Amino acid sequence: MTDFSRFLLRAETLIDRLEAILPPALPVTDWSACAFRWRTRNGRGWLEGVRHPHAIRLNDLQGVEPQKKRIEQNTLQFVQGKSANNVLLTGARGTGKSSLVKAVLNQFSHRGLRLIEVDKDDLVYLPEIVDLVFGRREKFIIFCDDLSFEANEPGYKAMKSLLDGSITGMPENLLVYATSNRRHLMPEKMAENLEATYTEEGDIHPGETTEEKISLSERFGLWLSFYAFTQDEYLAICAHWLTVFGHPTDTLEPGNPVRSEALQWTQMRGSRSGRVAWQFARDYAGRHSRLKK
Repeated sequence: MTDFSRFLLRAETLIDRLEAILPPALPVTDWSACAFRWRTRNGRGWLEGVRHPHAIRLNDLQGVEPQKKRIEQNTLQFVQGKSANNVLLTGARGTGKSSLVKAVLNQFSHRGLRLIEVDKDDLVYLPEIVDLVFGRREKFIIFCDDLSFEANEPGYKAMKSLLDGSITGMPENLLVYATSNRRHLMPEKMAENLEATYTEEGDIHPGETTEEKISLSERFGLWLSFYAFTQDEYLAICAHWLTVFGHPTDTLEPGNPVRSEALQWTQMRGSRSGRVAWQFARDYAGRHSRLKK
């Protein structure tokens, strides 16, 4: 064996050892997908295409017409290349905040809209996500569901910097839509009221802690608030989903046995919401062997 052959053999052995030590290559982004999740491994991340995105439609969301109109118009402006705002959706649980974001994706995906779901723990990777989508022809919405922060969480500063505070600036093909049960995304404590100051004219100025907490939510240009449904609104949503699931009913007026079951369902769940209405309709239609979806 020549010296050169021995060198090649040793080089191949060394390469094999390095390959065993080094982490595997990250998956290549499938840009043909319309929805993505941000995944991480060994401190590195990539966009994973979602094969079967939630197929909910805007027409399926009942009882939130003003909110639906605002977010649909904002998203339309975005896909048309016009100015649009980041959106914060806050309020009662189960009222359609997350579903509304998924519905606008279905409404506008054929016009180049794409959705990237990012968990709160992965918000520190926002600069990497921005670099990936910068300059692409598609329009991207970073979707943060059920977002809230505790003090000093790293994702808080990353989100704040992305929205309005980084020297880089936010790409024109990127927006952030976030849902939360907290209006200001962070817990508010009674003791913070003691930091407030009062002027001789009677004006109240919040303390520094409160100002810091408000500063993130104020970076969202469009706020949409959601409230618990009335009984009539809840029953109307039940009627809609019963129709979708193949058990149509014209109305749920007093005396209708379906109405009684729908109301009993809310008592068991302790809530009147769109989610609860959907769950009732799915259960009712399934028990009557007419479930189609």
